[in-house]
Amino acid sequence: MPLDPQARAFLDEMEAAGIRPAHELGVIAARDASIARRALVGGTPPAVAHVDERLIRGPAGDLRLRLYSPSSDARLPMLAYFHGGGWVRGNLDTHDNVCRNLANAGGCLVVSVDYRMSPEYAYPAAVDDCYAATLWLAAHADEIGGDQRRLAVGGDSAGGNLAAAIALMARDLGLGGVALVHQLLIYPVTEYAFDTPSYEENADGYMLTRADMQWYWQLYLGEGNEARGHEAYASPLRAPDLSGLPPAHVITAEYDPLRDEGRAYAERLRAASVPVTYTCYPGMIHGFFDMSQVMDQGRQAVADAGRLLRIAFAGQPSETANL
Repeated sequence: MPLDPQARAFLDEMEAAGIRPAHELGVIAARDASIARRALVGGTPPAVAHVDERLIRGPAGDLRLRLYSPSSDARLPMLAYFHGGGWVRGNLDTHDNVCRNLANAGGCLVVSVDYRMSPEYAYPAAVDDCYAATLWLAAHADEIGGDQRRLAVGGDSAGGNLAAAIALMARDLGLGGVALVHQLLIYPVTEYAFDTPSYEENADGYMLTRADMQWYWQLYLGEGNEARGHEAYASPLRAPDLSGLPPAHVITAEYDPLRDEGRAYAERLRAASVPVTYTCYPGMIHGFFDMSQVMDQGRQAVADAGRLLRIAFAGQPSETANL
């Protein structure tokens, strides 16, 4: 379908504000632009019952977590959340609204992870941090009012890549006897390649560009380490076996370079007998999930994600959408 009018209006606002593609800006300016884009969305942050922060021991020092509680209930289900931004930009603040929305919609304790980013720390630093944080949640759920029996992972874009990687690591390496119950993959990066039809169709003009993704990957892997992009924990779509993973909810956007690799991952999960709900939101652009204040389909996507999280936390089988 045509580009959604609300998406078109937001892209026009970005252009009027002078926000250029990330690869044209450089690392520092691109990080500043993430904050400027957040300001364009506007709105009052959704209220939650409580927000707290913790410092835990990570693989390379202290690792900061931000906890969003939708209620004062004890033993809440938990969602470890990894923010997007190409592994280069984004932080706990840029994704504050997303985590608040998911806490309320999913009725769960959302734990946002401040993982190390590139180019200061190349792959697999972010993966190692996110796995360490998920391990910590599995072992320390009681300390933060969580329920280790109801633990999920999720993230958007590069964060969706990290969530998929952590689901693979949890299967391969374990989480101290704890099993993940769900993975929420919001327009995830799943493949170190740029040759899908959606990369051709949506290469420019829809916020995330093909050149942006090439730049992000270059910084993420580090100079001379391109071959590591083919590893399963960098490109989950390349994992030889996807069986035994937790049920997944995969979200893509029609006008997004990442659309086809997200769909391909959903298809491979289903072929491996993993329950999958897949939705491509028509007329939408990359990042729409974080724009529920200005995009109706963003609000719908959050509601859909929350509903499926609640189903997973209740131990019920989720319905699967036709691909």
